Amino acid sequence: MTNDYINNCIDELCTDLRREYEIDSLQYKSHAIKKGLRNEDGTGVMAGVTRIGSVQGYYMQDGARMPREGKLYYRGIDLEEIIEYHNSQGSFGYEEVAYLLLMGRLPNKRQFDEFDFILSNARHLPQDFTEDMILKAPSRNIMNKLSRSVLALYSYDENPDDVSIQNLVRQSIELIGRFPVIVANAYAVKRHHFDGKSLYLHMPKDNLSVSENFLRMVRKDKSYTAEEARLLDLMLILHAEHGGGNNSAFACRVLSSTGTDTYGAISAAVNSLKGPLHGGANAKVMEMFGEIFENIHDYSDDDEILNYLGKIMDGEAGDGSGKIYGLGHAIYTVSDPRAVILKHYAEKMAKEKGYGEEFELMKKVESLGSRLLAQKKRLALPVCANVDMYSGLVYKMLGIPEELYTPLFAIARISGWCAHRIEEILTCGKIIRPAYRAVFTGREYAPMDKR
Repeated sequence: MTNDYINNCIDELCTDLRREYEIDSLQYKSHAIKKGLRNEDGTGVMAGVTRIGSVQGYYMQDGARMPREGKLYYRGIDLEEIIEYHNSQGSFGYEEVAYLLLMGRLPNKRQFDEFDFILSNARHLPQDFTEDMILKAPSRNIMNKLSRSVLALYSYDENPDDVSIQNLVRQSIELIGRFPVIVANAYAVKRHHFDGKSLYLHMPKDNLSVSENFLRMVRKDKSYTAEEARLLDLMLILHAEHGGGNNSAFACRVLSSTGTDTYGAISAAVNSLKGPLHGGANAKVMEMFGEIFENIHDYSDDDEILNYLGKIMDGEAGDGSGKIYGLGHAIYTVSDPRAVILKHYAEKMAKEKGYGEEFELMKKVESLGSRLLAQKKRLALPVCANVDMYSGLVYKMLGIPEELYTPLFAIARISGWCAHRIEEILTCGKIIRPAYRAVFTGREYAPMDKR
């Protein structure tokens, strides 16, 4: 009865509420407001400078955006060079990338060993942390549990508010080490509490990479192949950083500009990434392809595929949003380098693990959908596949459940977030505070008996 009464009260309170929040779209144009901090040509409003990452997908010529092959640089180094080196060596590269982003340069052997020692030590969570913060308060959503756990780490830090560079670096390395363990434990508890599965918590090992440890912790038998671990390592490298303008990195910088603690700023980034318009896109891709598989009868029939993609764009299929998930990007035009790299390395595993048909359909959707989008929306610039097009399939091939897709994104991106936090604190020194124009008209206060 109480809940029904409360719900009825809320319904009553919300009567005509939308009208109180309505803002005429002309207000944005008349005041030259840039919604989403985007310029009319789709480029982002310049909010700062950075030496951490660079996302390049076009060049300017006579004031117009001109398409080009996409490039992604970490501290000035082409991402493709990093990938190619570690692939040729059969080595794991995420830890080196985390060092590069955080410290601004590639480590020598001594520096890397010191970094890796701190990282390995951080994988052992504070005493009773898993019991008190994860086991006793399970969550259906792993990103929600990760965010809450990050905030809780403040209470276990003897010096949480110090923003000296030494303390920021210590906190950053500890968070990079702890994220995979928190996610793995949160997932194990979620499976047990909400799905009725057996509970198993595997301790991380000091001599393993981030990707090896993660696969070891989330799998019941703790087993994995070297190929699987290297493919997951590739995913982590690709997602580690994407410039200061992406929503989660900017959220981290906004909070950091206030002088708040590391745990508060990083929790904001996690919650930003949790949003389906940011970090959840790879899961939406897999959801979309599940429907495509059910509704396409002949995967070799381009016309049938095009027809169904058209229905998705018209809101008659898919989730009704009109979006073909996995296609298009705010910056990349001809290609997203992360998607190109991932597509190349995923193809071999797709054939080996029996996902060749799905992979071929994805390639067709990439090719046909890109042209369809450009045609129906009359776009001047080409549309390319983004990293989400193939990342969901890679996770699926690795046997990673959908609930962990976005948390894995966070496990990778924590190194970039921490670098942006340090850069914001050391170089900017001014609180980020944009302006909003009030567009209401004046009203007089009326006593309650006259309303």
